[in-house]
Amino acid sequence: MKTVTIDPITRLEGHGKISIFLDDKGNVANSYLQIPELRGFERFCQSRCAEDMPQITSRICGVCPVAHHFAATKALDDAFNVEPPSPAKKLRELMYMGYIIYDHILHFYYLGGPDFVVGPDAPPAKRNVLGVIEKAGIDIGKEVIKHRSYGQKITSILGGKATHPVCGLPGGVSKGLNKDEVKDIEEMTKSCVDFAKFSLKLFDDIVLQNKDYVDMILSDPYQLNTYNMGLVDKNNKVNFYDGKIRVTDQKGKEYNRFDVKDYYKNISEHVEEWSYMKFPYLNSIGWKGFKDGKDSGIYRVGPLGRLNASDGMSTPLADKEYNKFFETLGGKPVNSTLAFHWARLIELLYATERATELIKDKEITSDNVRNPVGKPGEGIGVVEAARGTLIHHYKVDKKGLIDKANLIVATTNNASAINMSIRDAAKGVIKNGKVDDATLNMVEMAFRAYDPCFACATHTLPGGMPLQVDIYNHNKKHIKTLKQNL
Repeated sequence: MKTVTIDPITRLEGHGKISIFLDDKGNVANSYLQIPELRGFERFCQSRCAEDMPQITSRICGVCPVAHHFAATKALDDAFNVEPPSPAKKLRELMYMGYIIYDHILHFYYLGGPDFVVGPDAPPAKRNVLGVIEKAGIDIGKEVIKHRSYGQKITSILGGKATHPVCGLPGGVSKGLNKDEVKDIEEMTKSCVDFAKFSLKLFDDIVLQNKDYVDMILSDPYQLNTYNMGLVDKNNKVNFYDGKIRVTDQKGKEYNRFDVKDYYKNISEHVEEWSYMKFPYLNSIGWKGFKDGKDSGIYRVGPLGRLNASDGMSTPLADKEYNKFFETLGGKPVNSTLAFHWARLIELLYATERATELIKDKEITSDNVRNPVGKPGEGIGVVEAARGTLIHHYKVDKKGLIDKANLIVATTNNASAINMSIRDAAKGVIKNGKVDDATLNMVEMAFRAYDPCFACATHTLPGGMPLQVDIYNHNKKHIKTLKQNL
């Protein structure tokens, strides 16, 4: 049996490799996404001061620190029996929209989008943001950089830092907004709305108007018929910051809807010996292996999962795009893995609209930003990270120290689906042992659509990046190997 290895996989957060096993006829027998990083973050959070968790866990990842910051903060609200005042919740959500804006822009233009903008079979040197700029124009490149920076500026104004915020406290936030800051944010959100509309128009022009791309999106290798999960508000509309967890089935019907505090009654984690990632599944169905369908407890989260698990978006422009999404792709649910990209841009528009609503809210300049905490106990906090549902669960002792911590990260929730998507894509595009760079990139496209963050889902205990560098001379002779954290 021949093995084809993609190592390292590219344009993602974290590290991993794909091993594809071919049978004697050169067709795919199976494939695995292997994550060699050990996940140890829950362990070294133990015995730390509970109030430090929003800062500690934001260091899990430099791409989605705001998600961990507020999942931790909300878990502390619950653990210390305190409800933040309304202005504090709105300030948190406004900052969260800034994070969604910069994160979704990052993925579409830098990581996932190049496969469509410059083409899946383009040379590797072109499949990046520079290739996107070359294809779309330097002016568009400037707008990408500008509006991603706007998202970071919003998080910086509200959170104290653009990358690792320090504002979240049990019971509220550390600071409010003044009128000058409100004016600055309002101007940025207005511009971001226009940029989100432009991005959707770009996607329509380049992808939806290209029959080959639409056929690829709807093709069998990129279909996965799983359950879907995401936070929704009281009207079952997508909500990134708060709400109940809703699960829909393979026909788009509600399967379950539960409070975040009951997540552990509904979700368990399976372990495989070949990966340091865990594989969550729905308790009511159970773990049935890496297969989809109603009899498998595997589900998907993230932009596609959220749209499938909801009944719409709560802002008008995004809701219009939501309806177009399902009308164009054959109705609800949409099972195409590659449709994550379109769903992500719809969410970008929603985040910009919601940020505009929040910055105009009369309470946004209130100085009532924190309530006093109660006695410590157990707390659960859930938010929708850019790449899916994120759960923080802490048990805090009487001294206010973390006794136990459990984190179910968005990419962990998607771990089973990612492996299945890679397997199915490989089986669909590799035939008779014919493998080239373009073919392997089409396999990578299956995981890239999820915007996976293996830095979040798994962690090395030494706290550094595992790296091996092989040095060759001008005659291509190996002369030295350098390693760290391996």
